Order: sequence, then structure tokens, then C-alpha cells
Amino acid sequence: MAKLIDPFNRSIEYLRLSVTDRCDFRCSYCMPKSFKDFAEPEHWLSFDEIERVIKAFGALGVSRIRLTGGEPLVRRNLSDLAARLARLPGIEDLSLSTNASQLTRHAEALKQAGVRRINVSLDSLRPERFRAITQNGRLDKVLDGLRAAKAVGLAPIKINMVAMKGVNDDEIDDMVAFCVAQGYTLRLIETMPMGSSGLEASQQYLDLREVRETLGRRYDLIPTVMSGGGPARYVRVKGTDLRIGFITPISQHFCATCNRVRLSVDGTLYLCLGQDHHFELRPLLRRGISDEGLQQAIIEAISLKPEQHEFQDKPEQVVRFMSMTGG
Repeated sequence: MAKLIDPFNRSIEYLRLSVTDRCDFRCSYCMPKSFKDFAEPEHWLSFDEIERVIKAFGALGVSRIRLTGGEPLVRRNLSDLAARLARLPGIEDLSLSTNASQLTRHAEALKQAGVRRINVSLDSLRPERFRAITQNGRLDKVLDGLRAAKAVGLAPIKINMVAMKGVNDDEIDDMVAFCVAQGYTLRLIETMPMGSSGLEASQQYLDLREVRETLGRRYDLIPTVMSGGGPARYVRVKGTDLRIGFITPISQHFCATCNRVRLSVDGTLYLCLGQDHHFELRPLLRRGISDEGLQQAIIEAISLKPEQHEFQDKPEQVVRFMSMTGG
């Protein structure tokens, strides 16, 4: 099978596919409350266009697809799209990132469509704090969604907690206990300075190396690995089945092993989360590009992938929000 190799000899095997830039939450590190510049639906890729792009990526060796947003479950008929993508040659792993607020009514359809596993954003287990972080979110709806996902057999279920100094860093032990009790995997994530929330993110930044050291004094942490295309470094808590992943784009960047690119809902292929390198696929699709031409365009786009991000050196250079990039 063909392989996508970038200029730094990294094999690109993982695509994060944004199906919407909209969300029913307003987490400050992703989409500030004041943000209203949503892409108009006519600028979004249609399901047919998305299927063509993913088919081309599959032919080029990309085997892992993650549906993201915004909040992907606000895109109508998402399970229909998931079923179409799951049937494509070369696609071996179809997963979903969600805030789980609408997961109760979608979990069964997503599982039947071919979604195997999910990541759920959950930054607090305290209802009022959760509401403050998300601006309007209800913790009970998220917990109901998690239970629904577990009931239909989506596994593993990974909890993504953005660890923020002075915001939720006092809840990490509680989240560990929650994940042990429920059988979930916990992934702790450093904040990244993106968009107009960059200054706030830098003030809330928490070095996860310090968190790991603190956890290591409380628990016996055993290095381990876990399937998935992402950058988390995992440990297992001895005496339990809990795995904790640390995603550290700032303190210990993982650029040397980066295997992913992101496709936004408007057809923009972003080659790096922390750089502005991108390639527009939508104009090509709407001019009737052939399947072979589409594959060649993707190969050309991958040649633009930079060696690494510059969050620390140039934190102000990425002005788009996480919700626009695709998680």
C-alpha cells in the first residue's frame, strides 16, 4: 500500500476530520463565548465530498480517522457519514471526540455505524465548575452520555481533561478515582496558546511533568502503551486497570513522531496544530478534480508539513481557534 511520508520522514497515518465548527459548549481554550464567526453551511464539505477525501487518504495509507468538531454530534446524520467512512478501503479505525452532551441519543447508532471508541472532554466533576468552564454545559448530561456509550460497548472510553492551573488542578485526584471506578482511561492535556484565548491559556498553563511527579508519589505508576494514533505517553496505576495518558505539546513536544494532519469542515487541510501551514481541498473538489488528482494534491499538501510547532517561541502566531482547526 502507498504511504504518505512528509519531508522529515514521518509516516502520516492519522487524520482528524472536523465535521463542524459549531459546538453547544464554549470552553475558553477552544471557543470563547464571544466567538460567532462560524463557517456558513454552504462552505462546509458535504458528506459526498468528505467521503471522497477520506477514500483518497485511505488509498495513501491513512488508516485512522477521528471525527471531531467543534462538537461533531451537532452535525445532522453523523452516524450516516460514519457508516460510509467505516466501509472505505484502508480505514481500520474510526473514532470520535465529543463533549458527550448529546451522546445518549446517538451512542447506539454510532456503534452500529462503525465507530469503535470515543474520547470525551471532561474538565471537572463539579457541576457548577463544569458549567463555568463550558459556559453553559450540564454535567449530568455528559455523565448520562458516558453511561450510554459504555452500555453499547464503545471501548475504550478515554476522558480528556485539560489541566488548568487555578481552575481544575485540584480535581486531578478526583478524576483518577472516577476513571478507576468507571473503567475509563484518563488523558491529561496541557493548555495551548491558540486564538485570542492564548494569553488566558498561558496563565492557566500547567506543566504535566509536575503533575506526573505528584501522581507518582501517590500511586505506583508503570509505563505502558495503548493503541491509538495520538501522542499520549501512558502509565498504568498499579493494582488497577487505569491507564493515564499525558499529552504535553508544550513541556515535551512530540513533533518528531507526529503522524497526523487535520481536515477542517471547510476543506482546509492543516498540516500542524501550531503552525499556519495549510492546503485548500474544497476548491479542487468543486472544480471536479479526479480521484488520482485528489491523491496527488494530498501528497503535495503533506510536503508542506513543518518540522515542529512554535508554541513556546511564537505563541501569538496561530490566531485560529481550536474549534476551527478540528481538535
